[in-house]
Amino acid sequence: MPTAPLLSTGHLQFSQCQVADLDRLVQTVTVPQDCPQASAILQNVPIYDGAALRKAQAAAADPVLWRNALMAEWAQVWGNGAGVLVVKGLYTDMAVVDAATREFQALIEDGRKAGHAGDHFAKPGANDRVWNALEKLCLRAPDVFAAYYGNALLATVCEAWLGPAYQITSQINCVNPGGAAQVAHRDFHLGFFDAVGAERFPAQVHQLSPLLTLQGAVAHVDMPLESGPTLYLPHSQKYLPGYLVAGVPEFQSYFDVRHVQLPLQKGDGIFFNPALMHAAGHNRSQAIRRMANLLQVSSAFGRCMETVDRVRMAQVLYPSLLEAKSSGRMSEADLAAAVAASAEGYAFPTNLDRDPPLGGLAPKSQQDLVRTALAQSEPTEVFSATLQAQAATRLS
Repeated sequence: MPTAPLLSTGHLQFSQCQVADLDRLVQTVTVPQDCPQASAILQNVPIYDGAALRKAQAAAADPVLWRNALMAEWAQVWGNGAGVLVVKGLYTDMAVVDAATREFQALIEDGRKAGHAGDHFAKPGANDRVWNALEKLCLRAPDVFAAYYGNALLATVCEAWLGPAYQITSQINCVNPGGAAQVAHRDFHLGFFDAVGAERFPAQVHQLSPLLTLQGAVAHVDMPLESGPTLYLPHSQKYLPGYLVAGVPEFQSYFDVRHVQLPLQKGDGIFFNPALMHAAGHNRSQAIRRMANLLQVSSAFGRCMETVDRVRMAQVLYPSLLEAKSSGRMSEADLAAAVAASAEGYAFPTNLDRDPPLGGLAPKSQQDLVRTALAQSEPTEVFSATLQAQAATRLS
């Protein structure tokens, strides 16, 4: 682990982040001993042959032990190795992939007609995005859903990083010809904070966050380099303060020089640690609509133990908070603590069709609404209506 820019309080410090610290990690060479089941290592990325893996498991004396060993290998790749791997032939039946593609294309058309917009890292028109494609596919074409997600090798991928009871979510991203490359970034959870926001979380949270999510993509068309498949920086997930430097010019310049890019074929899957620096590439093709099913797989432990109706809590509590603020009975710090204990502080999960991340990386949270209402001394009925409207937009 590199020397981290760490405050005495246990927090990382953006001002001390150095490209040289990242470079020492990225210089690491991926060797066969790190990934013995891989069929090749290309540009520092282990490549696995899906057909060979299926055959090896079927022939193993103890298929369960063999699978456990493979999962342990993949976990090492994502944690301490390259941080990214490719499974060639994740899908063997292209008819299954094509059937899902047709449904996804129909969903894209539905979204256009409905005027859905908003993306994290792309300008309007550069790509077509379908949020919550998992649920939409299931409701629209359950047979297609069953065939598509009934993939034991995909399940092995997910379980390798997160264990059982993982939660899959899915977004379709179709990058159109001419779509520009993204800025290098990390993903959910801390990846959706700017440097100032990420600095507020202690170092152990920066270590924990990547363990709660696995990022992946299934190619729904062949993706030659000209179509702009995703750019990756192998081994960068090991740079602890990496959530603080997304978009910083010197780190972006380093990424631009050192990233790797691998072509994919339809049915291939690529999976990576969400802390790996990456960015969608520039689609320089004339006619390839680069469609991928982006899989965000979450740990079963990324949820609260109990279901809490925080909308009702906030509605009931707000008049008391407003009175306490108006009378000066509670300090600003105490009011903030009460808001934090009652309203939902995180913007996700939400329905990104109706609650898109326009103007930023994430929609407003319940706490944002409460803080704004208190700052403006909104009447209770106005606040309640705003909160109910937000709750309605977040429903599936």
